[in-house]
Amino acid sequence: MNYKSSRRFAGLYGNACWVAVLLLQAGSASAEWDERLYNPMPLDDDIILPMPCDGAMAFRKIHIPSAGPLDDYPINIGQDGTGWGYVEQRRPSYVSGNFSEVEGGSRYYLLAKYETTQLQYEALMAEECPSPSTRLRLPAVSVSWFDATAAADRYNLWLRQNTEDILPQEDGVLGFVRLPTEIEWEYAARGGLEVGTAEFRDSRYPMPEGLNGHEWFAGPQSANGQLQLAGLLQPNPLGLHDVLGNVAEMMFEPFRLNKLDRQHGQAGGFVVRGGNYLTPQSDIRTSLRGEEPYYREAGQSQSGQVGFRLSLVAPTLTSRERIAAIDESWQHLGKDLADGDATQDTPGTVEQLSSLAAEQEDIALQEQLQDLENQLRASNQRQEEARNLAVRASLNLGSFLCTKLEDDGVFLDFLHNNYQMNCGVDSTDTSCDMRQQRLEEQDARLEALSRYYASSLVESATLYGENLLGEQVGVFEEIITHNKQLTQLKPYLHTHWENQREYLQQQHISTNDWLENCKAMAN
Repeated sequence: MNYKSSRRFAGLYGNACWVAVLLLQAGSASAEWDERLYNPMPLDDDIILPMPCDGAMAFRKIHIPSAGPLDDYPINIGQDGTGWGYVEQRRPSYVSGNFSEVEGGSRYYLLAKYETTQLQYEALMAEECPSPSTRLRLPAVSVSWFDATAAADRYNLWLRQNTEDILPQEDGVLGFVRLPTEIEWEYAARGGLEVGTAEFRDSRYPMPEGLNGHEWFAGPQSANGQLQLAGLLQPNPLGLHDVLGNVAEMMFEPFRLNKLDRQHGQAGGFVVRGGNYLTPQSDIRTSLRGEEPYYREAGQSQSGQVGFRLSLVAPTLTSRERIAAIDESWQHLGKDLADGDATQDTPGTVEQLSSLAAEQEDIALQEQLQDLENQLRASNQRQEEARNLAVRASLNLGSFLCTKLEDDGVFLDFLHNNYQMNCGVDSTDTSCDMRQQRLEEQDARLEALSRYYASSLVESATLYGENLLGEQVGVFEEIITHNKQLTQLKPYLHTHWENQREYLQQQHISTNDWLENCKAMAN
């Protein structure tokens, strides 16, 4: 480890006590941690960051599709019908990533693969390095929210002093760890892009091994009243372990109640999510959230059932270039909606309102016009986001129909060849009438499917235009890339998009050519 001088560290951060702790750890004899102590179920794409005391922490990338600097991804969080509507009512929300992928249009943030263990917590907070042992792989509990944020702060300072070259960056700005926000946590707990829309909205992520095989909860069939070692059970679809149960996890922001489509104005204690090893099996769900006070009578609030995992993120305004891109995107946000391939020669309603407001000498009237402009822009923005969802749905449908054209087209060719082989002019095969009937039925089925595909393709092309469709092709490709159930659609998406672009450019309906293009995917 590259431990830098205490003088430089103290000069940078002015925290003599923490410098002393760091130097004690640096000078203490400590064994390098065995991988099973920080990553008992390794995956090839894990992100591993070192820690003090020759330790480490494993993170997972949480991907989010993005096409522009102000893009965020619409999701639904919470759950209806739990009996706790004022706490868990389903509501729309949005999530985005902090880091840009080197290739592609997606962004991501990082979330710790496991709940922070006692070993990791002591490596950050204790005066001497702990002796690595399996018993310290238990989640760190009985720590306050302030202890957790202090641990994150110490980890950040240590990372900057010792691992600046490998710490994730955005626009050259170093990332940092903190407690996750509720949206970051719930998006990841539900499975992110790795699950379909219906699975994402379910009360639990898909569990092939059953709840007992994935999460710890109350009762003799599971935790049996005992805190369990991190990473013993199977992960969620994003590779995160113990995201529900075992210990409830602290969130970065304070607790708020729900008021149907928004959160209540009062902010209280801090939020804890996911339940713990004393939570009944029936209550284990991704929407489960509760409030813990920051303080109790005796001091800072601590609980043996509450722990934390860290999120690794980056600042938003990372460079002048990014600020300029955000500003340009903001200027166009919620402007008058137009056809994806059209250019407006006359000012739109938003622009006219803006000009009219600027011309007013009456301040009250000017403010009213500006408020009206902002309301109209917000309405346009909601319509644009809904339209983007509809565009992606049309691409999904077109890609799926292309798979059906392939299957049905190849099957028709098989029936035709089979008929030719067995039912020639001199054939005495008694099954020929049946074969002929099946051939005609399949031909009619394929013709109907081809017409439906062509109608769908032409309709979406007419509604959205090439620019809008092209923008969402990349976004939808990012979505299906990370969903194992949809990944096989990717080549069909490309074929469908080529079919659609051909129509957009030539304005010619080529049903047979589109069928042959989809059939060619079988090769």
